[in-house]
Amino acid sequence: MNYKLEAINSDEKKELLNIKDYFKASSNSIHKARNELKIIDKKVIKSFKKPSFLKSIYYTFFSSKAKRSYLYSLRLKEFSPKPLGYIEFYENTLLGESYFVSEEFDYDFSIREVLLDSDFSDREDILKEFARFTFRLHEENILHLDYSPGNILIKKEQGGYIFKVVDLNRMKFTTLSLVDRLKNFNKLWASDEDIDIIVSEYSKLINHDRKEAVKLAQKFNNQNKAIKNFKKRLKGIPVVD
Repeated sequence: MNYKLEAINSDEKKELLNIKDYFKASSNSIHKARNELKIIDKKVIKSFKKPSFLKSIYYTFFSSKAKRSYLYSLRLKEFSPKPLGYIEFYENTLLGESYFVSEEFDYDFSIREVLLDSDFSDREDILKEFARFTFRLHEENILHLDYSPGNILIKKEQGGYIFKVVDLNRMKFTTLSLVDRLKNFNKLWASDEDIDIIVSEYSKLINHDRKEAVKLAQKFNNQNKAIKNFKKRLKGIPVVD
């Protein structure tokens, strides 16, 4: 079977060549849906679902999700867990299985827990620090297109918090407008009150009128909720405002 891979060093390349065996042998799965994540020897290994025939053709000629995850995380540097490598396996010249490997980030919680729990310890400070983290991302012309609660990990350290983003195969690198910046908060599924806390802090950093920025961010946030809830209703799924 043919393969393509990239890694940060020769040792990681050797491990990638045997990734199918040790991924299958491990029972330490932390997420399993379309794709599966396992933690093995302090590394997070993401196994991407084998694409459909048409998508296999597309990914054969363009970057696969595994490759994009690796290249984007190299570009994000300190904003994401350290990338170690990726590998793509081909069947009859078309992409089959693929894997992305990064160092494990020993986080304490995600932004989801903070947003869901109104009594979360140090909650307001965490949300403000999250605004500052997002500002730093945006200043580097980084737009995470799936900036959702489960993809924003947080580790508490003395004197503050460390943030990392994951699930990096959908990114955009460009100079960001005000709309780009504020719309990037719309997948948090946050309350208007939490958007107010986050964007009030963010508006100071971009030197923009606080009320206008908060109003615009809340508009984008509620529009996204309305669209998602409409789709759920069409499918008969209970909605949460």
